[in-house]
Amino acid sequence: MKPTDISAPDYLHKVVDCQWACPAHTPVPEYIRQIAAGDFAAAYMLNWRSNVFPGILGRVCDRPCEPACRRGRVDKEPVAICRLKRVAADFKEDIHELLPKAPTVKNGKRIACVGAGPASLTVARDLAVQGYSVTVFDSGQSAGGMMRSQIPKFRLPDSVIDEECGYVAGLDVELRQNEWIGSLRELLAGSWDAVFVGTGAPRGRDADLPGRKEAAANIHVGIDWLANVAFGHVTKIARRVIVLGGGNTAMDCCRSARRLGGEEVHVVVRSGFDEMKASPWEKEDALHEGIPIHNYLVQKEFTHDNGRLTGVLFEKVQAEYDADGRRSLVPTGEPDVHMECDEVLLAIGQENAFTWIERDIGVEFDRWGMPVLDRTTLQSTLPRVFFGGDAALGPKNIITAVAQGHEAAISIDLFCRNEPLTKRPGPLVNLVSQKMGIHEWSYDNHVSEEARRKVPVKTLEEALKDIKLEFELGYDLKLACGETERCLNCDVATVFTPKLCIECDACVDICPTECITFTTDGEEDELRARLKVPAKNLEQSLYLAEGLKTGRVMVKDENVCLHCGMCAERCPTGAWDMQKFTIDVAQAGAEAPRS
Repeated sequence: MKPTDISAPDYLHKVVDCQWACPAHTPVPEYIRQIAAGDFAAAYMLNWRSNVFPGILGRVCDRPCEPACRRGRVDKEPVAICRLKRVAADFKEDIHELLPKAPTVKNGKRIACVGAGPASLTVARDLAVQGYSVTVFDSGQSAGGMMRSQIPKFRLPDSVIDEECGYVAGLDVELRQNEWIGSLRELLAGSWDAVFVGTGAPRGRDADLPGRKEAAANIHVGIDWLANVAFGHVTKIARRVIVLGGGNTAMDCCRSARRLGGEEVHVVVRSGFDEMKASPWEKEDALHEGIPIHNYLVQKEFTHDNGRLTGVLFEKVQAEYDADGRRSLVPTGEPDVHMECDEVLLAIGQENAFTWIERDIGVEFDRWGMPVLDRTTLQSTLPRVFFGGDAALGPKNIITAVAQGHEAAISIDLFCRNEPLTKRPGPLVNLVSQKMGIHEWSYDNHVSEEARRKVPVKTLEEALKDIKLEFELGYDLKLACGETERCLNCDVATVFTPKLCIECDACVDICPTECITFTTDGEEDELRARLKVPAKNLEQSLYLAEGLKTGRVMVKDENVCLHCGMCAERCPTGAWDMQKFTIDVAQAGAEAPRS
C-alpha cells in the first residue's frame, strides 16, 4: 500500500469528520475548544468567517456535521455541534469591533445580487471586504429571504435574523428592499460587472387531484402559507388539519398549525417514517407536540361537500425494491383510507421560478427549468451571470447556500480580475505540535463518557399558546461546558515519525480502540482484513507509514481513532506526536492584495 502523505490538504481534513462534512467547512473542534475556554466572541467569529450566520444556523441548520461526528461512531449520539454554535452566538458580547471593515476606496467593480437570502448575503459579505460595490435587491421588507419567510418564529426569531443580516449590511453593502426585479435583461442594462442570482426555490408544488379546484379555499401551498403566517396575514387555522409531505417544511407547517388553533393536526407521508426527508429532530419535535405521522399513504382525492372541504382520500402503498436497490411504491390492494379534515397544507416539494429571466439573453436552462451551470464555478452560460443556493442546483439548506455563496464569490472575483475561473485558490494548511513538556498537551484530551446533553425547551402549554415564542431555550453555560467535553478533538492529529520508532508496541498495547497495527505491507483490501481490528469502513482512510527498521509498516485505522493521545503519552521515544491540523479554506480575494 502506498505510504500516506499527510501533507496533502484533504487527507487530515477528511479525518476531521465534522468539518469535512460541513459544506462551508466550519472548523468545529476549534470553536468548541474556544467555547470551553469561555471565549465566545472568538468562537462566534470563527463560525462567522465560515458560515456567516452562526446564530441562525445554531438554531435551524440541517446539521450535516453531526451524522459524520466521530463521537457518534463510538457512542450513541454525536456531539451537539449545532447547539454549541448557538452557545457562541447567545453568550458573545458585542463583536462589531472584530468584524472586518469595507475599504473606503472601492475597486470600481459593481455587483448586483438578486434576493437577500443566505447565498446572496454570503456573496455580498465576501466581495464587500475586497472593495466591490455590492447591491442586494429583494422584494421583501427585510433581508433574510426564505430564512425569514419560511422558518417559523418559534424556531428562528426575527431578532436573530436582523442581527446577522445587519452585520453584512454594515460592510457597506447596499440593501434595496421592496424592490422586485422583473427582468434580468433590464438589470443587466445597468452596467453591472457581474450579477448573482440567489432567489431560492420560491414556488411550492401543488397537487392536481380531483377536488383540488372545488375545495381550493381550504387547501394551501405550504411555503406560501408559512410566509403568510410569518408576516401576520394568517393568524388562525381550522380545528382539523392534514399536512401532506414528509420534509422539514411539512414539520414547520404542522407545528405552526398546532400553535394557530389546530386541535387535530395529522401529517401524511407517502414514504416510510425512516425515509422521510425531514430531519430526525424535526420529526421528534412534531411527535412531542402530539402530531401523529401516518406513513405509506398516497393522496388520491380531496373530498368536499359543494366546495366545502371534508377530507382527503388516500391509497395504501408499500415499498418494494428491485435488484439494484431502487425503491418503488406499489399499492397494497387494501381499501382506501379517508381522513376527515377542514384544511389541508401541501408541503410536497419546492420548485424554482425563473419567469423573470428572459430566454433569449444567453442564460440557458435545462429541461427541468434549471439554469445550465458549471457546477464548480456556478457560472451560467451568460458569463457575467452566476447562481447560488436553491436557485442554482435545487432546494437544499442554508449551510449549502452559504457554501455556494462562497464559491460564487470566488468566481465573481476571478471574473472581474480577468483570471480563469478554474484557477481557484487553494486552502492554507498547517500542523502544529501540541506538546507542553514531555507528555502533556495544550488541549484537554480527556475522553468524557457522559451522554449528550438535551437542550432545554419551553413547556408544551407555553409553546402552543404563542407562535412567536422560541421553543428551544438553548444551553446554559453549565450544559454547554459539559457538552464541549464530549468533543474528541479530531483536528488534533496523531503524527508518526518512523525513524524514532523502536517498535516496542507500547502504543499498540495502550490504544483503547486497538486502531494501531505493526505488520508487513500489502494491498489495501488485504491489509484492512488482517489489522488487529479489521478496518471495514472504506469511507475512512488507513494511515500507513513505512521506514521502520524491521521493514514492517505502521498502520492506523482513522475510522476508530479517538485522538486521545495515549499512544503519544506512552511512546518512550516521541515517535508519536499530537499535532493540531488547521485548514483555512479560501474565500474570495485570497490571491488579491490586502489593504
